[in-house]
Amino acid sequence: MSRNFIYYLVILLILPACNEDESPETVNIRLKNTSKYDYTNIVVYDTKFQDLNSGNTSEYHQFDIAYRYAFVELEINGNVYTIQPIDYVGETPLKNGFYTYNIGANDTNDQYGRLSIDLVKD
Repeated sequence: MSRNFIYYLVILLILPACNEDESPETVNIRLKNTSKYDYTNIVVYDTKFQDLNSGNTSEYHQFDIAYRYAFVELEINGNVYTIQPIDYVGETPLKNGFYTYNIGANDTNDQYGRLSIDLVKD
């Protein structure tokens, strides 16, 4: 094999590694409404999110620190519903990256029991 061919081959193998995206430097979270209800006035931790119709997904928001579950408050048909964690003792903060909180709602009217949250790593 010629020396030029070997150099060419090495360059072809190295270039794709140089173009890979770097790891994100923050925790990035978006919401997905997995219920049949529309959500308005959404707050997660202390961040306001856009209203989400059933089945829709929000844009990502950056967080300094987040966990596999979160404080969530939102309205369904003008009524306020809340996920209220007691604390995060024993929880490990999420590593920098992209995540989705799937937010569901059952058919009860219990302010603290209607919503559910599931974390998905994107």
